[in-house]
Order: sequence, then C-alpha cells, then structure tokens
Amino acid sequence: MTEETIRHTPGTPCWVSLMVHGLGATQDFYGALFGWKFVRVPGPEQLGPYVRGVLDGKEVAGIGQLAPERRMPLSWTTYLATDDADATAAAIRRCGGTVGVGPLDAGGDGRLALVSDPAGAVFGIWQAQAHTGTAVAGAHGTPVRNELLIRETSWVDAFYRSVFGYDVESAGGRDDDTLTLRLDGRAVATLHGVGEGPRPVRGAHWMTYFEVDDTDAAALLVTELGGHVIDPPWDTPAGRVATVADPEGAVFGVVRSTVR
Repeated sequence: MTEETIRHTPGTPCWVSLMVHGLGATQDFYGALFGWKFVRVPGPEQLGPYVRGVLDGKEVAGIGQLAPERRMPLSWTTYLATDDADATAAAIRRCGGTVGVGPLDAGGDGRLALVSDPAGAVFGIWQAQAHTGTAVAGAHGTPVRNELLIRETSWVDAFYRSVFGYDVESAGGRDDDTLTLRLDGRAVATLHGVGEGPRPVRGAHWMTYFEVDDTDAAALLVTELGGHVIDPPWDTPAGRVATVADPEGAVFGVVRSTVR
C-alpha cells in the first residue's frame, strides 16, 4: 500500500480517537509503538484535554483525557465522515440509533457527534472544517481497517445502508457472516458477525486496525510497553494480524497488509 493523502467522502472512516485516564502514559505507549509525535489541540470543552498523533507532520489519530471521576471501558472510536453532522445525527435517530453526545463544534476544526447503532456499537461522525481527519495511509502506525464486530450483521446492515448510503456486499460463504461496506465501488469498512462465540465480549463494537511493518515484532513490543496480546499473530488473506490491548485495556489490531 502506498502512502497517500486521503480525501474522506461522506460515510468513509475518516478519524480514530481514544479517550483515556493517563494521557501522558498513553502518549508514551503509542509513541514508542507507532512512532507518533503529539500536538496539543483545542477540542470541545466537554471532552477535556486532547492531542493528535502525528507522523512526518501528518495527523493520524487522536487521544483525549477523561475526567478522573469517569470510569468506563476504553476503546478506539471510529469516526465516519459527513457533510452535515446535524442531518446525519437526525438520520441516526430516525433509523433506530442513538445520539449520545452532540452534535457540537470542535472550535474551527469541525463538528462532531458520538452515536451508537441499534445494536449499541459506538462510533463518531465528523463534519470536517479545518481538520479533515487522518491525513496519511499505508505507513507504519496509520489506521488501515475499521471493522464492526457483532453477533449477527442482520441486526444493523439496514441501518448503515439507510444512514450512509452504502452498497453492501456479502462475503458469499454460507457460514461467513461478513459484509463489506462500499462507497462508489470502493470498500471502506466491514461488518463481521461472530455468532455465538466468545467475542465480542463487550457487545457490538467497532475495531480499529493499524498498519505495521512487522506484526510479530509489533505484538512483542506491545507487551514490552505494558500492554498485552489478546490474539497472537495469525495469517489472513488481507495480511498478518494480531489483536492487542494498550496498558489501559483499549483493544485494537495490528496488521502487516498483504498489499502495501
């Protein structure tokens, strides 16, 4: 996969963000793992201090700090691009989803809302202004894939079609409950039904995968930095993948993609 500047069309994953308790320690972890530098940026006052991870001057992902009294499971949040956050939030409500925060302005950077689909999977919507989202793809440490893990994709596929206008393509296998979300013929995200197996252990949720140069080395480094490996590296048609968690427990994937 070649490194390129990205233009985010409506419905495309455009940003990933994480809220944590220890902002400094989390910066140390992801800085060592992915090579990110960090810049402090103003954000919505309701969401507290916020930094953006940067690679070669290009913004990759965001990390914010939770108020000390807020105790909640931590997870990476996928943001989907929109041209009108208010209209998209209204469509989410109309189609059975929930708007938890916003829409609200993030200074002059854009307008956002935190929402959930009918199965309870949380994601964000982002109406770009000065900040257009993740600015580079393909390099080590950049988001490369966004996947919704859910018991059955039939619970939410109509929701995502209706709100974002996706074309939905089935994997085709009789026992493979996987749907690819497409915009203008391009795959942008995946819905993956895991059935009655052990995951998703925390309910339906969006999962972020980051590109790495070496999956095995990245998984080892995660443990050395105080995180842990949930699923050791394994080979898939899309590349070699591992599921890991940072020291505060936020789960994410690392992958050495087959095509780079």
